Amino acid sequence: MDMKMPVDKGLDNTFNLLTEGYSFIQERSEALQSKVFETRLMGKKMVCMTGKDAVRLFYDTDRFQREGAVPKRIQKTLFGQNGVQTLDGEKHKIRKLMFLSLMTESALNRLTAITTEQWRLKAQQWTGQENVVLFDETEEILCRVACLWAGVPLKEPEVQSRAYDLGAMIDAIGGVGPRYQEGKMARERTESWISTIIEKFRDGAMEAKEDTAIHTIATHRDEAGRQLNTQIAAVELINILRPVVAVARFITFGALALHDYPMYKEKLKEGDAEFSEMFVQEVRRYYPFTPFLGAMVRYDFEWNGFHFKKGTTVLIDLHGVNHNPELWETPYEFRPERFKDRKKDLFDFVPQGGGDPKTGHRCPGEEATVKIMKASLHFLVNELKYDVPSNQDFSVDPIRIPTLPKSKFVIQNVSILE
Repeated sequence: MDMKMPVDKGLDNTFNLLTEGYSFIQERSEALQSKVFETRLMGKKMVCMTGKDAVRLFYDTDRFQREGAVPKRIQKTLFGQNGVQTLDGEKHKIRKLMFLSLMTESALNRLTAITTEQWRLKAQQWTGQENVVLFDETEEILCRVACLWAGVPLKEPEVQSRAYDLGAMIDAIGGVGPRYQEGKMARERTESWISTIIEKFRDGAMEAKEDTAIHTIATHRDEAGRQLNTQIAAVELINILRPVVAVARFITFGALALHDYPMYKEKLKEGDAEFSEMFVQEVRRYYPFTPFLGAMVRYDFEWNGFHFKKGTTVLIDLHGVNHNPELWETPYEFRPERFKDRKKDLFDFVPQGGGDPKTGHRCPGEEATVKIMKASLHFLVNELKYDVPSNQDFSVDPIRIPTLPKSKFVIQNVSILE
């Protein structure tokens, strides 16, 4: 039976989205008493969904497509144009396999080793500094990590500006005006830099190992057996670098969690691998990261009595699913223990998307994210001593997308433990 979909009233609710942030879909779902509702955003009619069943539906590639669903403003900042996030079918499958081929056990172990090494090198510079802004420093560390792991040459004088640009692309997703324009210009600068490196590799002016991202992407063949053009190859190589730098937000939230819940710091010091996994996953669940993702309806269909019309953009509420009381007991409490012996589910724990990463659109780099976080938090707990000054703003703005502790987490009196 075709039921009338609840409607979020208003000529256009873009302003409300910008002023409500991460809670936009969840609060309206509760007010309308429906996990599916219609709204208008950026001048377009859209459908918003939340809940585990909605995630399962959203990742049904027969019913939804990504082509045409990612707004140009996001392509011009975060994702780039013609990247894997905008593909479907065989094109997406082949491009996705390229990324998955980089996530081998040996490659991830190398990523962990590089991460630890770069933390150790950078931390030596902090001793004697009055204040260390952890988020800014972590972006620089992870920029080095990403480039070393991917085989991208990075000169030391460039580190700060390259890290800034990669971070600005991420920061632009919820921005308007200057913040958006800064992200757009950062995308242009970064694509120009990486395009030049791709061309140098292809021309034989530089070498790279076969298991590195630059080698894999620069030599990749598409579904027609053609080499990716330079622009697309650059976009996909940035799709390796940028997500690594994005982990700086999770690490900063992890440091905040250690400050707010010091009992867990002692547990992490014990070196329990199981608890380290639990802690990292709770950081990813609890703190705001990706608010929602979009797709487009392939053809008319009905689901749970609601009609979905071909061409309609649909948003899935990732943040709301990670905080859904039907799925998570006391979802607004930070409790790593909830992950003990928890059965893996592809549709209720979705900080970086849902579904099977091997066959669908879930981020292929989730395991890399977890490895980087574990190595980084292990370093902060076991190899570094520091004070956390109280005269800073630890608050996390739930309206700003993407968000952070307002102070970006400042530490002082840093020393390296022997």
